[in-house]
Amino acid sequence: MGVVDLFLKLLSYESITPDDAGSLKFIEEYLSGYEATYVNEGGVKNLFLTKKFSEGEHLCFAGHVDVVPAGGAWNTNPFVPVIKDGRVYARGAQDMKSGVAAFVELLKETTEFKGRLSVLLTSDEEGDAQFGTVIMLEHLKKIDLLPDFCIVAEPTCEKSFGDAIKIGRRGSINGYLTINGKQGHAAYPEKAINPVHLLADKLKLIAGVNLDNGDEDFAPSQMIITDIRGGMEVTNVTPNSLSIMFNVRNSTKTNQESIKAHIEEVFKGLDYSLKLTQGSYPFVTKRDSKIVKEMCKSIQSITGTTTKLSTAGGTSDARFMGAFNIDVVEFGVINDTIHAVNESTTIEEVKSLHRVFKDCVKNF
Repeated sequence: MGVVDLFLKLLSYESITPDDAGSLKFIEEYLSGYEATYVNEGGVKNLFLTKKFSEGEHLCFAGHVDVVPAGGAWNTNPFVPVIKDGRVYARGAQDMKSGVAAFVELLKETTEFKGRLSVLLTSDEEGDAQFGTVIMLEHLKKIDLLPDFCIVAEPTCEKSFGDAIKIGRRGSINGYLTINGKQGHAAYPEKAINPVHLLADKLKLIAGVNLDNGDEDFAPSQMIITDIRGGMEVTNVTPNSLSIMFNVRNSTKTNQESIKAHIEEVFKGLDYSLKLTQGSYPFVTKRDSKIVKEMCKSIQSITGTTTKLSTAGGTSDARFMGAFNIDVVEFGVINDTIHAVNESTTIEEVKSLHRVFKDCVKNF
């Protein structure tokens, strides 16, 4: 079929999360020489395809076939791919059916490898991901078939193809802080305790503050205020309490305990409550890992680009690989239209991604 035709075929499936719309069955049949395992739960389908070529290491390609809803007013039907001036327009073009097409076609073409190759695909990366990749990894652990290395084909490049891969991701901690006061009349402030006034000189100690200094792999963990509210939207009553929401994209140097300690220091002596939740945990693959070095060499060989090793951005299913101690990197096409109206990528990027993966497998 070829990587471009395969890409166009995958884009035609209206696989809005968590519905794979039949795309996983098509991929299973397309890679008929691979052993297939499904682990489905909570309305989510997860497919693992594997083939042992010889004794050796286990390299897995991972990704998702689900996409976010089209939204907005597209210039074309978002589930009927259109090629214009070398670009392919469709929902999922960048995130991430380009990556799926590149590695599925690679595995279709591969006839020899020093070890085992596999594919792990889910239909629920764009949703809660509760029953997605992590469920399959738990199953693979039980049957002693966890990969040694993994490539997740999320779109990672920034300005030009090949300029960035991700070797880790920051964690995400959400904070819910409430400062308690005493409601009163605005004309008699001495009879009230105004939580807004209590916060006034302390806001600068939390808003945008770096909680660590970062390191070679991670930028500093910064406290980002996302919401502040209190009162009843009137001018003559001071609020009884003030609620603040914040997020910290944390490195391995900051955790819930250190955030809690910072809040305690800033708000010492005040009546407040704090709740913290962890959406994801930080991880990083060592720079001297085989998968990092081989991917960098393949990108250099195919594109002539010395790639940047990044941990920026939000979360992805690579976080689950990290939690299972699998050395993982992410590499895919340029990320500049994901989740947007008229999402698109270039045919040349898809072909180049396929060539990079092919070179990596050949030399692994």
